[in-house]
Amino acid sequence: MESIVKKYQRQFRKAKDEISQWEELQSRLISQFSNASSIIQRLQAIQKSHNYGTLRCVECIEGVVLAKQIDSLQTIIITINNTMKEFCGIVSSLEKVVRDSKQLAKVGTAQMTGKQLKQQVGVKPTLADCIEGLRLLEEIHRSEYLLKLSMVSALPALALKPSASADLGGLQQLLVDQPNIPQEEVQYIYGIIFAEEIS
Repeated sequence: MESIVKKYQRQFRKAKDEISQWEELQSRLISQFSNASSIIQRLQAIQKSHNYGTLRCVECIEGVVLAKQIDSLQTIIITINNTMKEFCGIVSSLEKVVRDSKQLAKVGTAQMTGKQLKQQVGVKPTLADCIEGLRLLEEIHRSEYLLKLSMVSALPALALKPSASADLGGLQQLLVDQPNIPQEEVQYIYGIIFAEEIS
């Protein structure tokens, strides 16, 4: 029993380590998305020669500026895609932790019955509570990742849209204001599954 508990604790610590990176990635994504939005909003103005004033006398100025902005946008989109891969990596790791935790329960049935999985001593969590907590953490992180992915996927299409500003503003606000992952809920789940000792 004690060896199985230690294995579960390793799984829980692994999940906690993965989740600790999420907020840093969220801040990075908002900054990258904001930079991409700024460039997309400038693209229409850049293509109008009257916006250049006296710089119009510089040969091919419009084409050069436009090319530079598109190049910058492509670079930012690549960094956004890399950030999304890191989000995806966290979700995949959490999925693996949940799978491994469920597998531990099955493998341990010779030593641990279903009743033992639900056994509670005092205020300490049961292993069944811990497995459910991990499943819930994986589910809310996966849902948020998919929401972020749908917003990020809209960027290239908006770059080609003449009136992208309103759509970009709405998407950026959604990225900042989206449900994200309620910290009080995560802290509550942490309290359940990341206990130093598990019954």
